[in-house]
Amino acid sequence: MCGIIGAIARRDVQPILLEGLRRLEYRGYDSAGLVVLDPGGALRRERAVGKVEALARRLAERPLAGQLGLAHTRWATHGGPTEANAHPHLSGDDIAVVHNGIIENHQALRTELEARGYTFTSDTDTEVIAHLIMDTCRQGLDLPEAVRRVGHRLQGAYALGVVRRDDPDRLVAVRQGSPLIIGLGIGEHFIASDIQAMLPVTQRFIHLENGDIAELTRDEVRILDADGHAVTRPVSESALTAAAADRGRFRHFMLKEIHEQPRAVAETLEGRLTEDGVPEGLLGPGSEDLLARVRSVQILACGTSYHAGLVARYWIEGLLGLPCRVEVASEFRYRRHAVLPDCLLVTISQSGETADSLAALRQAGEDDYLASLAVCNVPESSLVRESDLVLMTHAGPEIGVASTKAFTTQLVALFLLTLALGRHHGLDADRRRTFAQHLRALPAALEKVLALDAPVERLAMTLVDKQHALFLGRGAHYPIALEGALKLKEISYIHAEAYPAGELKHGPLALVDADMPVVVVAPNNPLLEKLKSNLEEVRARGGHLMVFADDVTALGGDGGIQCLAVPPADDWLSPIVHTVPLQLLAYHTAVLKGTDVDQPRNLAKSVTVE
Repeated sequence: MCGIIGAIARRDVQPILLEGLRRLEYRGYDSAGLVVLDPGGALRRERAVGKVEALARRLAERPLAGQLGLAHTRWATHGGPTEANAHPHLSGDDIAVVHNGIIENHQALRTELEARGYTFTSDTDTEVIAHLIMDTCRQGLDLPEAVRRVGHRLQGAYALGVVRRDDPDRLVAVRQGSPLIIGLGIGEHFIASDIQAMLPVTQRFIHLENGDIAELTRDEVRILDADGHAVTRPVSESALTAAAADRGRFRHFMLKEIHEQPRAVAETLEGRLTEDGVPEGLLGPGSEDLLARVRSVQILACGTSYHAGLVARYWIEGLLGLPCRVEVASEFRYRRHAVLPDCLLVTISQSGETADSLAALRQAGEDDYLASLAVCNVPESSLVRESDLVLMTHAGPEIGVASTKAFTTQLVALFLLTLALGRHHGLDADRRRTFAQHLRALPAALEKVLALDAPVERLAMTLVDKQHALFLGRGAHYPIALEGALKLKEISYIHAEAYPAGELKHGPLALVDADMPVVVVAPNNPLLEKLKSNLEEVRARGGHLMVFADDVTALGGDGGIQCLAVPPADDWLSPIVHTVPLQLLAYHTAVLKGTDVDQPRNLAKSVTVE
């Protein structure tokens, strides 16, 4: 959601900024822009609505040469996707600002600035920041101090990059709520909202903390904390390379990431299995004593990560008998809630920067939780840094907006957590040993599912002209139905909803007719007989059934059912296996419809604003 890239160097920065924007496209955006301080000492800006390539075409006609600059991809919040609302925003011809986040008190500040004679050319909250910095600089303050003082007046979450015409050797950056990272070079330094944007030029990074203000010159980085004190933040080196954001032989990043799931699952399991389950200290030193004290679990997440949490509830309660609550983070933070005794708080996020999940974690810090645990894919993220315990997934970079390998690796990590808890809560050694064997076999099982690509594509051909779809599942496969419906609506724009199969007759059955496909997750488990009666309810009303089952013969009957055989798996791990064909179904349907698979409309990869 929105992307920042900035640079100060001894070379032309336009190519660096433009490539950075391309690498931020996955975050979701509707316009892009770039500003540089040219050799003549003037701020020159170019903006365009639509894709980064639209901006690139303009820059090919009118290059913006300079050694100091900022660029941005915008996802509209205040004001529509127009060129006037695109970043960077200027105050006169002296200040340029790029901004991620939302300024909640922007209207009051705008009124104040208009009374002082400032003219606004956009509908955004960001232009307020540019004029405030300009107004503060006119009081005789240098740029870093002016930005620091303006920050005290802003309410909300934001990350800022600021340059000034009259200060040509300095780039200022601020982080408050929204992520911002510094990239370190030799004779050049960079800022960005994501490491991906800077991988072509550096692999050394500093993650700013909340309230930090950074002053970048070509040879030095100076950081002040929220109180204005000089601080040193640790430098990390990323193992990622620029090639990590390459589609390779695949048509879309989403398809590449679907096919990377066996490897990603194997890497998430690497070093985490023993003969009788998981090693002691899986969550770090001293964690075993803490896990023994856990009497309940609270899971918080958003979107796809929330669905992973719902599956984990079936595991934690079904295998261990521990109470487990799962809630959407954006709802949790705005209601009074009761904390169960000795409760482990688990937050789940691919990016570790999801605004609602972070806010819920921070709010929960005021409550009496036993400890907080982050399940996350990004080790340097805010969620990881602010949690007591961490269980990393190893999905690798996920570029497609619709999450795939992040979801399956989250499920694997949550099952590992279940086994770690199980050592202290009634899961005997034989069962833990059996589960460890099934987990080792999981990557191979996923490879077999991927071999179903062609038959799934044929199923998609019958779905592509539909306007709506229902997804059904029972038990731990109900959240998988939810995830399947989410994937279909995200990238194909077909309206899809998921229900527990037993709820079909309590309302959704009214929608079933020949034009309503019903997608069913039907593993051969103790709930299959109940599920078969739900299928008959659909078939009796002329509904079109698309069933993913690991035992086609157990379904019986004929006519009205398109059935695809999914390789069998252990019942407890079956949700992980059954999610892959639903991902493929959504993907092929979207491709047939001709939608933008990797960058679906109105959506962002990392939702860093409320």
